[in-house]
Amino acid sequence: MDKKMRGGPRPFRSLNSWFTHEGFLSMVKEKWRGLGELPFTDKLKALTIPLERWHKANFGEMDKKITKFEEEIKRIDDMVSNGVYHEMLEARRKMLVSCCERWYVRKEVHWKQMSRSRHAKETDKNTRYFHNIASARRQNNIIDTLVINGRQVRNQARIKIAIKEFYKNLYQQEVSLMMGFRDGLVSKIDEGDALTLEELPSAEEIREAIWDCESSKAPGCDGYNMNFIKRCWGSFRHPDYR
Repeated sequence: MDKKMRGGPRPFRSLNSWFTHEGFLSMVKEKWRGLGELPFTDKLKALTIPLERWHKANFGEMDKKITKFEEEIKRIDDMVSNGVYHEMLEARRKMLVSCCERWYVRKEVHWKQMSRSRHAKETDKNTRYFHNIASARRQNNIIDTLVINGRQVRNQARIKIAIKEFYKNLYQQEVSLMMGFRDGLVSKIDEGDALTLEELPSAEEIREAIWDCESSKAPGCDGYNMNFIKRCWGSFRHPDYR
């Protein structure tokens, strides 16, 4: 999609395909430790920078990588057809086929996630289908025109500002309503129950809540889905949340 139509760079999103790379979890653990003693949510935000760099270095241009492997496999097949054969050549072909298959798996996992298809299953193998769903959904999500104060606006910058202000005002209203509800509720129950309601959840309660969530869902706007949190739980190494 054209960057101008998107209205800016793509937001960060954790990808399930990253876990097909044997060095991914060790990289996450190393980068997480290197971020020091920041609060958990701040560390997650800071982690997006090395994750994006790692993605670009290891998962960028998947189609070009697959094409390169396929072209070299074809060259070897042509050599064998012309009577050239030795064990090193056969070993090279097996290695290339293995690498090519690995990238096909990564591509399928990627486009299943991008499509958000409710019919996607682990055994499904139709990358073109999931790619088409993802492309159609992306096109449907484009806001190229918005009515602001009774006028149609097509300027992407003005549209972004209007949307941001709308939700900012909406959330401020919700916070005010919740605070009023809380104050009214506390005045109707005894102090002990009020304190219980305000207690922070235990580490086990947090873990159980996370594992009860559907893995493809992203509970916040930070771009991390629950699959990432579950799979990297051990890498975070927080003494209270093991």
